[in-house]
Amino acid sequence: MKVHNDEEYEFGAYRLNVSECRLWRGSEEIKLRPKLFSLLVVFIRHQGRMLEKEELIRSLWPDSIVEDSNLTVTINALRAVLSDGTYIETVSKRGYRFVPEVRVVRESAFLQPTSGAGDLIEPPGGALPLHSTLYIARRPDDEFCHAIARHDSIVLVKGARQVGKTSLLARGLEAARMLDAKVLLIDFQHLGPEAFETIDKLLLAMAELIAYQIELPSQPNENWDACLYASINFERFLRREVLARDESCFVLAIDEIDRIFNHKYAGELFSLFRSWHNARALHPSGPWRRLTIAIAYATEAHLFISDLNQSPFNVGTRLTLDDFTCEQMAQLNERYGGLLVDDEIRRFHHLIGGHPYLAQRGLYEIHQNKTSLEALEQNADHEDGPFGDHLNRLLISLKQDRDLLDEFRGFVLSGSRLSRSVFYRLRSAGVISGESADEPRPRCDLYARYLKKHLA
Repeated sequence: MKVHNDEEYEFGAYRLNVSECRLWRGSEEIKLRPKLFSLLVVFIRHQGRMLEKEELIRSLWPDSIVEDSNLTVTINALRAVLSDGTYIETVSKRGYRFVPEVRVVRESAFLQPTSGAGDLIEPPGGALPLHSTLYIARRPDDEFCHAIARHDSIVLVKGARQVGKTSLLARGLEAARMLDAKVLLIDFQHLGPEAFETIDKLLLAMAELIAYQIELPSQPNENWDACLYASINFERFLRREVLARDESCFVLAIDEIDRIFNHKYAGELFSLFRSWHNARALHPSGPWRRLTIAIAYATEAHLFISDLNQSPFNVGTRLTLDDFTCEQMAQLNERYGGLLVDDEIRRFHHLIGGHPYLAQRGLYEIHQNKTSLEALEQNADHEDGPFGDHLNRLLISLKQDRDLLDEFRGFVLSGSRLSRSVFYRLRSAGVISGESADEPRPRCDLYARYLKKHLA
């Protein structure tokens, strides 16, 4: 936003100078991040007026396509700064209003931001970059951001493979940073096989990652006591070396935690997380009130945890990330420049079932190679088609387990019943959908076509 000199306003106990980008409360200067300062300026200039969400988004992000969740996080962060009163009113499902009386000390004209730059369509694969125009927010996005803003003890994000959990997690962690929380990220995919051999090796590896991220002067192994349980060592490390050194709120984010579900020691780690959740109630003034654990996973946790009283998966905020609806698919289609019309969007949604990765892959193919939807539908299940490598990896993965493959072949070819355990494993892997083992179905028409052909 481009501004001219000599703009200054007062509201409540605050004074804001636009040209100098400074805010005071009485004699105390309050430091604001640029985006929060820009938001406050927009509110002040439109005091008393209800501002639509889209209007605010255009003002703050003129050259990007962002979601409501970005605005929600920014609003909450500004509210946290102006915490001595109600300054920003939410107008349900519409927008926001800046309610205090504003006194103009000095005012001058200003120029509205201009929008412009064309979208850059990146190839599909992996988590979407934070500022990607192709990210489609779903309900769990806002719920995740709200949970982070509330400093919930545990936030769980469950969803099938390639549904977008990591992309959602990345945006939630960026929201945490905007609220001045410290983020500690552990991606279990980045740990080598030796780290999973024992609980002691795993927790030490996690501690080393955390120490590296916050630049601790000493290494965790220097104070790791071989006479203590690994969980005690890790808890002591977090208390003494992380939470005691910094009064900030922390978000410990763990991605791909499914990797330890089959390990015998998994219960010890999960019991540790549950104990920190319980400690918030038992010791409300303790350090655990400043720690949020965010976990992304695909597998049904209850299949591997015998004592639910020691599980972190039945407490806290639990979110489920589903495939795209037809409406969300239409949004993604618009991000690609409106390649498909209404009937074509419905046909495309039926083909790939709202599968987020396949949606990106298919639209990229249409956009990049000028492929028609008819040609995409015709070649979709071919080995050399646009989804061939993805489908081949899916089939190879299924063939790793002969018993599972035999049972699944019976389901695909003759409709025979799946056992409960196989149903949950296939659903977690993103192969089938359904609420329970009584109503399984292939995740999309593309999978049904391809698997019937290759399992016959």
